[in-house]
Amino acid sequence: MISYYKTINNRIEAIDNYEPGCWINCVEPEGDEVASLIKDFNIEPDFFRASLDEEESSHIDNENGVTLIIIDIPVVEKFNKSIRYATMPIGIMITPKNVITVSIKETPILSEFSEGVVKDVFTNYKTQFVFHIMLRVAARYLQYIKQIDKISEHVEEKMKKSMKNKEIIQLFEIQKSLVYFSSSLKADEITLEKLMRGRHIKLYEDDQDLLEDVLIEIKQAIEMVGIHLNIMSSTMDTFSSVISNNLNYVMKVLASLTLIVSIPTVISGLYGMNIDGGLPFDDFWWFPFVLSAILMISAFIILKKNDMF
Repeated sequence: MISYYKTINNRIEAIDNYEPGCWINCVEPEGDEVASLIKDFNIEPDFFRASLDEEESSHIDNENGVTLIIIDIPVVEKFNKSIRYATMPIGIMITPKNVITVSIKETPILSEFSEGVVKDVFTNYKTQFVFHIMLRVAARYLQYIKQIDKISEHVEEKMKKSMKNKEIIQLFEIQKSLVYFSSSLKADEITLEKLMRGRHIKLYEDDQDLLEDVLIEIKQAIEMVGIHLNIMSSTMDTFSSVISNNLNYVMKVLASLTLIVSIPTVISGLYGMNIDGGLPFDDFWWFPFVLSAILMISAFIILKKNDMF
């Protein structure tokens, strides 16, 4: 689907057809739509293939006067009645007269622009418009990282009360999301630093200030992800040690109980043998019970002193 937007009265609004200075937003474009854009704007077909490739990493490319910027953005996906954080690439093409965005699916970041939520953004100022998109991407990363932090704290509290596979899997999913974020943010940082050099697109003073703001936000997000990854790794190791210690304690208690319970079995087995006069006090039926009780209590006291219970 192809949609056209233009800044009218300081607000981005939808328009019916293409105009110079408008923003062209392509979401899951059909083959004929892609072919039309390639023909009308003299765009390399590889630019669209790269933009629609889920595994494409962040980079910059120039061809025929068109600049392609691939950046990874954060997304939230539903997975088994829960949510999962991941990343996906979007392509931003800067043509001589327009900005074209290409994405595999609808994203909240671009929706904020198409719905006019973001104010004072002008589609005819192509470079600034692109950097405003990147600034919203960085802000969305920071927002999701804070959400992940709250979710991890909630899961950790649940694990303190009851360590189940469900909570452990949740922590693993959180850690995996942070790894995705870390990898994508570092790739985006490299792309932004290339843009900062001004070799791929011309930067004016205002553009450079805005790009610096984006880089600061991205670096902050990278730092936060690194901190949370270290905390998550330490948390997983700590809970692993706790689970191991709990298992050792359970095995120790079971071994002690097995030892104590085996005493009556041994005594009853000895006094159950047909031996005349071979065992002390074999004429008293109650003696094996008393002896078993005394030995069991003694064994319990000894094991308790040795911290086996």
